[in-house]
Amino acid sequence: MLFFPPFLFMFFILFLFLLFILFIFIKWGIITIALAKLGISPDLLFLILLSSMLGSIINIPIKRIKVTDLSPSTVDIISFFGMRYRPPRIVYEREMIVAVNVGGAVIPTILSLYLLLQSPIPLKTLIATAIVTIVVHKLARPIPGVGIATPMLIPPLVAALTAILIAPEWSPPTAYISGTMGTLIGADILNLRKLGEIKAPVVSIGGAGTFDGIFLTGIIAVLLA
Repeated sequence: MLFFPPFLFMFFILFLFLLFILFIFIKWGIITIALAKLGISPDLLFLILLSSMLGSIINIPIKRIKVTDLSPSTVDIISFFGMRYRPPRIVYEREMIVAVNVGGAVIPTILSLYLLLQSPIPLKTLIATAIVTIVVHKLARPIPGVGIATPMLIPPLVAALTAILIAPEWSPPTAYISGTMGTLIGADILNLRKLGEIKAPVVSIGGAGTFDGIFLTGIIAVLLA
């Protein structure tokens, strides 16, 4: 039987804690670099990061959708004296709440609109956003119990490539706007009619975490542009 001194276990816990802190600093550092590339002042940058962090725990309900479910059946076919029949299943309705995450959707949208108003080439930016929207909409799929899902790296890659090709003189902001708004429109807004297929009690647009979904797409797109 192996024996580990108590202090060794304490050092292991301390190591995990320091590793977690390092991960947070690296993550925040990368996001800070990406936002700095957008020409955002340090004060506004801090405000955006703080708002995103606090807003990540806030979901604003915007709609209730009636969902029809069938009761689970343990037996599909019953055989009785040579007769086969399917037992009836109970149909019941419930409500699904559609919400918008403040940190994952509202803040990125406000920042995108702000950058769009500053854009010297707004038409090119809108064209890039339309291209990303079309690609993301083609890839987006409703997954029961999860939400509307897309391949993680495809939207930021498409946004960055489109920005470089269409608006090389203003590629980082164009990549952020097209990545953020293209994902929001293509994956979420254009698939609102498919939300009933998800079968989840709550669907949050923008994700449930500070750097999930739409927010992360915009950040990666800026870093790649």
